[in-house]
Amino acid sequence: MKIEGRAALIINECQLGVVDAAYAGFRGLADQVAERGILDRIATLADAFRARALPVFHAPVVHRDDLADIKPNSLINALTLKGGKLKKGSVEAEFVPQLKPHPQDFVLDRPAGLIAFNGTNLDATLRRMDIQTVVLTGVSTNIAMPGNTMAAVDLGYYVVIPEDCTAGADPETHRVIVTEQLRMLARITTANEVIAALDRAS
Repeated sequence: MKIEGRAALIINECQLGVVDAAYAGFRGLADQVAERGILDRIATLADAFRARALPVFHAPVVHRDDLADIKPNSLINALTLKGGKLKKGSVEAEFVPQLKPHPQDFVLDRPAGLIAFNGTNLDATLRRMDIQTVVLTGVSTNIAMPGNTMAAVDLGYYVVIPEDCTAGADPETHRVIVTEQLRMLARITTANEVIAALDRAS
C-alpha cells in the first residue's frame, strides 16, 4: 500500500460516553469496540504518526450543558438529546485513557453534527499543513466513518481506513459497510500496513 503525499490521522469520537460500556449510550457499539480491540491499535497508530512528525487529530463530540446545540431532526440526534450525555466537562465527554491527546495533537471539539468535517476547522487545518491523505479511525462504521469518508473524498483527500481500527454497532453491519460501501471510496487496510507504508514513505 502507498500513502499519497503527507498523511494525517483522524481519531473519531473515542470518548468514554461513546466507546466505554460503563458510560456509553449505545451499548452495542461499545461492546464491539472492546471485542475488536480497536483502541490499543489506534493508540499504536497514533504513536507511529507522532514519531514521524505527522499530525494526529482528535474529533470528539462535546455538547453545551443545556444541550441547545442538538436538533432532534434524526433518530440518532433525538436519542442523543434524550440521553443527555457528552456535555462539556462531563465524564462521558472525556477521552478513553489509551487515546488522551498528546501536547502536539489537535483537538477539534464538535458541538453538533455527525461528522468531523462539519462545525470544525478540520479541512482548513489539513490544507494549511499540506495534507493529502487522511487515515480515518474510531467510530462508528454505521454513521461517522462513511460520513467522514465521503466528506474527505469530496474535499479532494485520499482516504485510508485501517479496518481493525474502527467498529460498528454489530459485526454484520460493520462488514457490509466496509466491504460494500467504504471500499469504493477509500483504501481498506490494517494498522500494521499503514505503519509499514509510513516507513516506506519516510
